Amino acid sequence: MIGIIGTLVMLIALQIVLGFDNLLYIALESKKAPIEKQEFVRKIGITIAIILRLALLFILVNLVEKFKNPFLISESKFVSFEMNLHSLIILFGGGFILYTSIKEIWHMIIFNDNHEEKTKASTNRVIFMIVLMNLVFSFDSILSAMALTDNFMIMAISIILGGVLMILAANKVSEFLQKNRKYEVLGLFILFVVGVMLLSEGGEKADLKILENSIHAMNKATFYFIISILAFVDIVQSKYQKNLIKKNKLQ
Repeated sequence: MIGIIGTLVMLIALQIVLGFDNLLYIALESKKAPIEKQEFVRKIGITIAIILRLALLFILVNLVEKFKNPFLISESKFVSFEMNLHSLIILFGGGFILYTSIKEIWHMIIFNDNHEEKTKASTNRVIFMIVLMNLVFSFDSILSAMALTDNFMIMAISIILGGVLMILAANKVSEFLQKNRKYEVLGLFILFVVGVMLLSEGGEKADLKILENSIHAMNKATFYFIISILAFVDIVQSKYQKNLIKKNKLQ
């Protein structure tokens, strides 16, 4: 019994650690919905994603080898790979997140008010994107969970509890970003790094080689180091700007 509880706690902790980038994406994506529906979008999006995660867990438990078997192979000198379903999904997710972060950063630079109005047009689209990207992020957490235990019920319970925690945390993160709009830029750059990390991870899983140079997954320690530096620079910059404002007022 103690062993089961210990495994469950580890799996929930795993969901939390691996869910950071997912949580950030949900918080930023939900802002595209009308203000009065943003909390609803987060809740329904994550709830649907939990149900689909359970279905994905069942599929992976029974067909994990199918996801690992390559279905598309290239042996060209310029680009070679052994693409399987898992690597394809990771590459798609990384590419999409990279595109989204660059697009949103660009819109911040050009300060297009019409863009913000347009992005609040479709609640269903926002829910769909939250569910879709949640599934992309699910693969690693589910496969990592499968490495810790083969008990389906324990993994399912951890997914449900992790989802509930994500709903609660998503609201808090979204509220924080709403009150501190300046941190949206930091969040988008973190998503940019997440996109790069997923692309590198997908490339490694596909045994991707460009001009006979292998693509290697970004180390998690490197990822968190970059995030820490981004956060530190943002904090220092904010503090410096406040000091400048105080100095100008005194003058």
